Amino acid sequence: MSNQETLSPRMIEALELAIKLHGHDTRKKCKVPYLAHVLNVCALVIQDGGDEDEAVAALLHDALEDKPEEINEEDINASFGRKVADIVRLCSDTERDFKGGEKGPWRERKERYLNEVKQHDPALLRVTVADKIDNARAIIFDHKHVGDAIWTHFKAGKEDQIWYYSEAMRVYREVGFSGPLLEELDALVEELKLIAGVTWPPDGA
Repeated sequence: MSNQETLSPRMIEALELAIKLHGHDTRKKCKVPYLAHVLNVCALVIQDGGDEDEAVAALLHDALEDKPEEINEEDINASFGRKVADIVRLCSDTERDFKGGEKGPWRERKERYLNEVKQHDPALLRVTVADKIDNARAIIFDHKHVGDAIWTHFKAGKEDQIWYYSEAMRVYREVGFSGPLLEELDALVEELKLIAGVTWPPDGA
């Protein structure tokens, strides 16, 4: 991002699209507007030095996964360019031909995502790492209010969640992503393990 004092027309267009797509949604099992998550991820990306493509992708990072009936990868490419479309695709764990309806099995989707990350330039990973940070923060925050009931908010239990966050950390490092965002995510994953009472790899593995 540049040091300009106002948002560029392109950023405004992406923000308006994000509001159109997610403006009536809330986060899982709570009343927090989903847009708060989108904006948090965008803020993390900008604070970490992300460029405008990354900031735009942050605003749209869940579009293909959660709103495929309303937008597809080529729509994003046409409006915002190939890099933005590639980053948004990388943030998505659904198949490329997903057009809505029931998503595939949770573990299958997460393994697909991890395999995709291994095939991409680490320079494209800032948005997806920021996404994991905000999601992990939300789990930790909600755990302070509802305790272990937080794990029932997800399609996979705490053991699977710890597997996923831990494997994501391993893969990000493996492909060469580094920096303050990854350090923060690492600390959050350790806190997730603590509140879940789960170690990874499992003891004895």
